[in-house]
Order: sequence, then C-alpha cells, then structure tokens
Amino acid sequence: MIDRYSLTASVSILAERFSVEVPEFYKPRYNAAPSQLLPVITSSGRQGLSWFYWGRPPQFARNKNLGEKIINLPVETLREKPVLKKALIQHRCIIPADGFYGWKKIGKRTLIPHRFILTDQEVFSFAGLWEEFEDEEGTILHTFTLLTTPANELVLSATDRMPIIFNKEQEEIWLSVKIPERELLEVLGSYPASKMTVYTVSPGISNTRNDFPSIILPAPASDQHGNLTLFD
Repeated sequence: MIDRYSLTASVSILAERFSVEVPEFYKPRYNAAPSQLLPVITSSGRQGLSWFYWGRPPQFARNKNLGEKIINLPVETLREKPVLKKALIQHRCIIPADGFYGWKKIGKRTLIPHRFILTDQEVFSFAGLWEEFEDEEGTILHTFTLLTTPANELVLSATDRMPIIFNKEQEEIWLSVKIPERELLEVLGSYPASKMTVYTVSPGISNTRNDFPSIILPAPASDQHGNLTLFD
C-alpha cells in the first residue's frame, strides 16, 4: 500500500511542467498523507489544479483503517470489475508528485522508510481516479485514489506495489476526453526501475505532522523508533 508521497516543486516549476495555473495558496508537500486535501489535475479541468481529499476527508476517515479510506486501487481491478468502467471513462485524474515512500520490513517488527524518486529528480505524476459525493449536510466533496501496479525490481525491495507513474506523453493520453478504453489501459504499467533511485529517510516520515523540507533528506537506515540498523 502506498500511503505517503511528496510534491516539493515550486509554483513556477509546477506551472511549467503541467501547463496549469497554480494558485497563491499552493505550498510544497514533503509528507502528503491520506485524508488530506492535495492537488490533482482532472481530465475535465486541465487548465488548473483542483484540491481533492486523498481517500476520504477527515470527518469520514476518523474511524476507518487505511484500506477503508480507499487510498489505493489495484490496476488489475479496473480490468476485472465492469462497475469501475464509468470511473475509468469519466473520472480520470493525475496527481503531481516527485517521490513516494515505502517501508522495507526487516525481521518481524522493523520497518525502514525509503523514498523513491526518478533518477533525474524531475516532477512526474501518478495515475488516479476521482469521485464526487455529498456529505450529510449536503456539501459536495471530491476525493481521489492512486492506481497501483505490481512493483518493479527497485521498489520491490521495500513493497510489492507501486503507484503508476506517468511521463508527459502518458499524461496526455490519460487526460484526453475522447480516448478508447483499450488505449487507457495500455498506459497503466510499472515505471522502469532503471529510471528510478531510492534512499532511506528519517523514521519521522511516519508521523503525518512532519511535513517540512528536512524530512525528505537522506538519513541512515533507522526503524520506526529511530533505532539505527545495519540491515539495508
């Protein structure tokens, strides 16, 4: 399961990379987590960023575990469940990012946080689907979920799933209004391990309140309690 990612790009870099208007209130995110409002670009609103909740908004997610928040959707499910075809055709989005986190399990209880980025350290995007629903007070809310695929050789060292990472050409296909379902499914694959790199980060990344620049810096391999480990 992927439950953390980063988007550290400046306003100018983000605007240029995705050809969108970026509002003044935008700020980089070093530890983006489920239930937070995060920027996405939808196929119906490509000129600007929209802010959707990842999985579920806080008031709905308080008593739910990560799985119930629907933060990830295996790409295999799109092919197996016809009920998702409407979302695939009408509710596609991309999620700007520049890295994601995975926890490598060492032994029975030790988890080592790793940050995965592209080798060129450029901004990219994740494939996603969005949803609109109405809360008990009649307020319209929007959520998104990341599409995941089996991990490539690099990511597999920490976790068996990874987000679907897009380049610009794939983004164009995914966000096109009129595109055959077959072509949409063809872009949903694992990103090449040869174009990615990884390093260990502070165990502080596990705390969603830690959302500051130094949290993404390389750090010695430590478990979730901050204990250094030689096994990495």
